[in-house]
Amino acid sequence: MSCDQTESVLKKIIRKIGQECAAQGQTVSETLVAFMVKAVVLDPRNDFNVDRILTKKDVQNLIQLCVTRLLDTTNPSLSTIKMQVYFDMNYANRAELLSEQHRILEGRLAPVVRDITDSHPHVQEEMESVYRKIISYVLLSSGLGSPTDTEVVREVTAALQSVFPQTEMTTFISLNKKNKEQQLKNLAMLVTGIRLYNKECGKGGSSIDDLPAILNEAIPSATRTVDEGLNTCHRLAHQYTALLESMQEDQHRYMQLSSFKLKEALFNVRQYEAFLCILLSDAITSAQEVEKIKVQFAATMEQLKNTVQNKVSVDTKEVFPLFVALSNLWRGFQDEIQLLRFLTNMTSNLQQFLEIQSQLFPEEVLTSLLEGVTVKSDEERIRETMGTRVNVSDFKNQEWLFPETTDNFDQLLIQYHGFCAHAIGVKGLTLPGNPAIGILKHKERCYVFSSKEAAYIFAQDPDEFIQLNVEKAKEYAELIHLLELCHQFEYFVPYAQARIVDKCLIKPATKCDSSTQTDTHILPPTIVTSYEWNEWELRRKAIKLANLRHKLTHAMQTDLSHMRRDNSTQAYLTKHVSTQTKRDNSSNVPRPQIFLEGLRGGSSPTTHMVKVDLTRAVDET
Repeated sequence: MSCDQTESVLKKIIRKIGQECAAQGQTVSETLVAFMVKAVVLDPRNDFNVDRILTKKDVQNLIQLCVTRLLDTTNPSLSTIKMQVYFDMNYANRAELLSEQHRILEGRLAPVVRDITDSHPHVQEEMESVYRKIISYVLLSSGLGSPTDTEVVREVTAALQSVFPQTEMTTFISLNKKNKEQQLKNLAMLVTGIRLYNKECGKGGSSIDDLPAILNEAIPSATRTVDEGLNTCHRLAHQYTALLESMQEDQHRYMQLSSFKLKEALFNVRQYEAFLCILLSDAITSAQEVEKIKVQFAATMEQLKNTVQNKVSVDTKEVFPLFVALSNLWRGFQDEIQLLRFLTNMTSNLQQFLEIQSQLFPEEVLTSLLEGVTVKSDEERIRETMGTRVNVSDFKNQEWLFPETTDNFDQLLIQYHGFCAHAIGVKGLTLPGNPAIGILKHKERCYVFSSKEAAYIFAQDPDEFIQLNVEKAKEYAELIHLLELCHQFEYFVPYAQARIVDKCLIKPATKCDSSTQTDTHILPPTIVTSYEWNEWELRRKAIKLANLRHKLTHAMQTDLSHMRRDNSTQAYLTKHVSTQTKRDNSSNVPRPQIFLEGLRGGSSPTTHMVKVDLTRAVDET
């Protein structure tokens, strides 16, 4: 059967299963159906062979088995698979979630941005209309207040006019589209920073929520909710494990408890615990990030206050970067609010997949079953084995890792989600492994064990026990994702990828893309500058060398030139010489005072001039 035919058959099977489930009042997603089809095919108890073509009878049997398992709402295994599908389809890490939130915000603002950047106003009324759109964009982008609140709009308008008056609209219109978008983002950050500063000074910002205070209350509450769920998981997991161990030790207990689906219930609780640990880790990271942002926000606000200090005018180069920094830090608070809301919703929605526990094992039933049974917690099991460890000399061909001999021991990637590699396949239990006993490194993978005896048994033939674990995962399909065994199965991909339901059921031929490449220069490059690839150039050089064979170099010297030599002289720089007298002296002579009388003439025809010298003598001065 070709791949196209297989895809067509698979789609028909999934569609048929979905229709039959819907006819009986149970709505299931295609992702869940596709996973269930693969789980049923892999289960050895159903006798399906993935290496041969499915007959019509096989298809009918497959559909019936899948419908039966999907409608069995009392089976914890179905709840676990639904939980895995839900978590993988909805969970996102911090970077992915924030990127998606920012993308959604940009998508909502895109029509407003398009109206602003594509407009080309010419008259004053059109200019004012574009300016009002810019105010709407700034308000919506910041997320601080409602656009229908007149007080908020007035506050945003005042802040925008202080950094972008309407007189600059002409310059804004002349920009290209990309520069307009960038300036809109800058204006939004500046206005947000100004409003936050005004709120701190008590001059506005009444509509701005106190996000740090909200986060201080919400994060502990969310963490407390997750902790309560984890405590419930731990209690149930410890009780189910104790019951399963008692079944293996006592045949009478086995007959009494065999009707209960304890293993499926244990796997359900362990999967719920694993997901809650992921959410708790995200909540702790969010709390640390909030504390960091609070410190930076307070420092930036204090710096801004010191810069402004009730000044009438301040240099924009000093305050604008601070306003932008305030805006970015506040955006961090808003991001943490979104993350916390997401984690809270995920925690709340996961609880529905644990409700099966109270239906199968009411408190009074579980109490009666636990009579005479010793319940040990995971911590107690680890403490009991802290004094024991593997003796490396007992194994010649096995590599064991210990804390004192291995760098980054706590960061090693442990297989089977940290559960004992021996107990899974042999006992069907998820017992916590103790790395202090010793970590076995086999084929570049690390395995831990719940006891020294389990480690010794597993180390005798690791491949056999690894295959036992794979067979156990085929029997209980939820273990594939709980124990992170997707690499062991070609047919199982993460649920997020399983939305493409046209994956082949028939075992595909092993194929791979292969390529080879040689190094450009294996040895250090040696460039021969005299090398020539051109034949005519080589001929020209050969002719030149041939002509030189018939040439002579002559030299001569005349009588006048053989006595010449190079002469050089050197002069000393002149020195500056100065003298100084013992004292300074000066003299002053009287100012001459000579007067002439009679130059204007008189009544007589003859002019008589009289010269009078009133200059003082030298000795009188």
